[in-house]
Amino acid sequence: MIRVLLVDDQRLVRAGLRMLVEETADLAVVGEAADGVAAVRAVAELSPDLVLMDLRMPGMDGVEATRQITAGTDGPKVLVLTTFDDDEHLYPALAAGASGYLVKDTEPDALLSAIRRVMDGELLFSPSLLHRLVQRALDTPTETTSAPVDLTPRELDVLSLVGEGFSNAEIAQRLNLGVTTVKKHLVQLMDKTGCDNRVRLAVFAVRRTR
Repeated sequence: MIRVLLVDDQRLVRAGLRMLVEETADLAVVGEAADGVAAVRAVAELSPDLVLMDLRMPGMDGVEATRQITAGTDGPKVLVLTTFDDDEHLYPALAAGASGYLVKDTEPDALLSAIRRVMDGELLFSPSLLHRLVQRALDTPTETTSAPVDLTPRELDVLSLVGEGFSNAEIAQRLNLGVTTVKKHLVQLMDKTGCDNRVRLAVFAVRRTR
């Protein structure tokens, strides 16, 4: 069971999220908070596994709350859910330690899947944001050239699908593999390529095809 803390200054938004989460067998809402200060306090009191975090709130905003919540070694994951899809909000949230960033027009099933994927160790973004992050990285000139990387045919298959933005479960389905096997391939890919997260691995995948 994944224990979720809802953080948003709009009561109606929290009510809708609560209904969505509590209709799902493997997720449970353990509490709510209407601002960053209350969120930090609720994390200490309730020990959630994941915080669904708004950014614009009165008093302490979501970025600072995320920074404080993720400062410890065994704190919960933070998944940002906001109306803002601009770089001005995205990069500070990531720098503060967020494990994912979604906009509020995300489909309900995609949000539930995102919660599970973040808990599974993925760094997750709305498709439009992931595309922008990858494109920005591709447009940034680099003076270093990577040495050739020796990858197996199966690793190349997985890498290609990562570059297309597919989740672990989707990659497993397309390649007829178990999700655990996909995770092992991802660990090997990150080790071989020197990419320390999924975004950098996606950039690496796209650059290989250019």
